Amino acid sequence: MRTTGIGERPMRFLKLKEVIEKTALSRSAIYRKMDEGNFPVSVSLGDRAVAWVEEEVNNWMEMRLAQRPSH
Repeated sequence: MRTTGIGERPMRFLKLKEVIEKTALSRSAIYRKMDEGNFPVSVSLGDRAVAWVEEEVNNWMEMRLAQRPSH
């Protein structure tokens, strides 16, 4: 099984529903951000199935946290 790096967890795909739950973004916001280059690009799993790499979504979320202003 492929991992994301030495000693790290195995790579995992997230379906759209999971990405929506994880990020609190709507479907349209996710696709809009993808089109703008501001969100990880989905991976085709077949004719009508796409998913996102969990680690890429996690990294996107961590970047959002790092960009928030400190009070």
